[in-house]
Amino acid sequence: MLRIAFFLLLFWPFVVCARPLQVFVSVPPLKTFVQKVAGAQAQVRVMLQAGHNPVTYDPTPRQISALAQTQLYIRIGVPYETVWMQRIQAIQPCMIILDARKGIHLPDNQPGLHTHHGAEEHDPHIWTSPLLAKQIAANIRNALIKLDPAQRPSYEQNYKHFAGELDSLDKDIRKQLSGLKQRTFMVFHPAWGYFAETYHLSQIAIQHEGKQTGAKSLIHLIEQARAANIKTIIVQPQFDQKSARQLARAIDGRVVAIDPLSTDYFSTLRHLSAVIAADTH
Repeated sequence: MLRIAFFLLLFWPFVVCARPLQVFVSVPPLKTFVQKVAGAQAQVRVMLQAGHNPVTYDPTPRQISALAQTQLYIRIGVPYETVWMQRIQAIQPCMIILDARKGIHLPDNQPGLHTHHGAEEHDPHIWTSPLLAKQIAANIRNALIKLDPAQRPSYEQNYKHFAGELDSLDKDIRKQLSGLKQRTFMVFHPAWGYFAETYHLSQIAIQHEGKQTGAKSLIHLIEQARAANIKTIIVQPQFDQKSARQLARAIDGRVVAIDPLSTDYFSTLRHLSAVIAADTH
């Protein structure tokens, strides 16, 4: 028995790293990041299912069951994690939990960012900035190397390639947003604050702290939109769009759905950039 125990202790990293690695991420964009860095070495599951609200989401029984076999869980600070993280960790105590925000400065009072009542202070949508996405990817690379050191060269090479793609995305967005007459855009749910900060834009949100907009606030938003000559309101599929449609009618504008939770990361940010550029020239 002592020999068996010694063997397991000595070779534990290799025992837990059976192929492929089992990874859970809290939101869909992180799945793309893990796949870019891990390649074929990881099977990635997403906790937040498509179309569900990240504020009120509850994991399914199937997800809870899958967590028991998971070696790495990557969190980002979305509201449902506040309720579920202790329970998730209790299901698999040996699972590594990576906070993808590690090493990223999160300002308490950043313009354009938001909080949810009862949730964590900071806007969790850090990935909407390609520059911050590079840090998230580096955190993922480091966690994978710690869990699976034999594949370090692969993870480092994959990260380098992904970082290059993010640099190219950043360059394309900066080019598209250069020379704007005004740099304000309007959204329903304030999910694009880090994108706005990175590209020196100003985000005006209809919804604040999860609360619906009242008549007086709606009038003020109409005045803001007209003053900035805004004709497009960007909405998120997971939230009710009634207020956004009312506002769009009042300014003779349009509603465009763009999902910050999409796994199609590059296309999503390019689409957002194109919409803002078209609306503000």
